[in-house]
Amino acid sequence: MSRRYLGVKEFADRLGITSGGLLNLTLPEPDAYIGRTRGWLPETIDAWNEQRPGHGGRPGRNAK
Repeated sequence: MSRRYLGVKEFADRLGITSGGLLNLTLPEPDAYIGRTRGWLPETIDAWNEQRPGHGGRPGRNAK
């Protein structure tokens, strides 16, 4: 079975921001390269997002 890597657009979509919004962030090292194209595993993005200050999962963050 092949692994599914997410590109920059899908990375941004997963965070709910635009691709341009990624320009202000220090992204994690890609899990793969195809030529010059970077790819990340979904779990890499999720773990990185959880560790960003002010982002990720915090208790009560999404409470309404």
